[in-house]
Amino acid sequence: MKRRNFTRNILPVLMVCVLIGMYACKEDKKTNNEDKEAVSVAEEINEPFFKLSLAQWSINKMIRNDSVDPYTFAEKAKSWGFTGLEYVSQLYPADLENNQYSDEVMAAFVKKSNAEAKKHGMQNVLIMIDRQGNLAVNDEAERNEAVENHKKWVDAAAAMGCHAIRVNLNGSMVPEEWKPSAVDGLTKLCTYAKTKNINVLVENHGGLSSNGALHAEVMKAVNLDNCGTLPDFGNFCITRNEDWSCKEEYDKYKGVAELMPHAKAVSAKSNDFDEAGNAIGIDYVKMMQMVKDAGYTGFIGVEYEGSILSEEAGIKATKDLMLKVAKELN
Repeated sequence: MKRRNFTRNILPVLMVCVLIGMYACKEDKKTNNEDKEAVSVAEEINEPFFKLSLAQWSINKMIRNDSVDPYTFAEKAKSWGFTGLEYVSQLYPADLENNQYSDEVMAAFVKKSNAEAKKHGMQNVLIMIDRQGNLAVNDEAERNEAVENHKKWVDAAAAMGCHAIRVNLNGSMVPEEWKPSAVDGLTKLCTYAKTKNINVLVENHGGLSSNGALHAEVMKAVNLDNCGTLPDFGNFCITRNEDWSCKEEYDKYKGVAELMPHAKAVSAKSNDFDEAGNAIGIDYVKMMQMVKDAGYTGFIGVEYEGSILSEEAGIKATKDLMLKVAKELN
């Protein structure tokens, strides 16, 4: 066959082959993209809308009664399926409180905590601060002293890569006195914390801080972007009887709804569970729906305080309940 005739005959065949190949590649890419999208959607459906952290208070009995080393917190949380750590300052008395929170012991606390978190691949989320003075007390000198006491914890949180510290707003039980004192103490502490890129979060933790409406008013009055709330599903007892039973309790669902617009962390409180694994006294579907509706996607900390289940079993039961509810809400 002459070269001219061969070229004329083979060109159409080559063009068809090229077109078929291009189409096949296009279909392969389309299929691959569709598969990736399907996997992405599946993952999105199965993944909760929040991240899981563990509040160290959930193991406070292990630490205080059973002499468990508080620095094993990261290891335990990792083994139970968490990714974030919420430390509690009062659970380190041998290191900290007994040494008046000196610069040396605070530096050692930070170094050891960071080493354990890194070793187990955990994220330091926040530190819950107790026993450092009353930030909403009427006496200004005492209030200022409390602010100064909290500053070392702001520094520690920054050194540990946390995003926040949790504080209490203890003070007067008279709303007209409590609110301005709370605003003053919180504003002073938040102003300092802002220089360290740390949020200051107020938990509903008894007294007038458990009045959701008043608590939200304080947030609005402070009006600083590093000031926020840490709504706890269960801490809405305002006053207690001598036997520690609750005398006056704020509606927990109303309170969470009022605090969520200012939330930068959330605490999933639990005590006891029924046979179906639901928390007794707290409607988790209702609570988690409010959290989701607020657009919150950060860490939610498990805080088990029950006495029927062991701490480990209670922690796992709370985590399982949260994940079950998350699937229902997706």
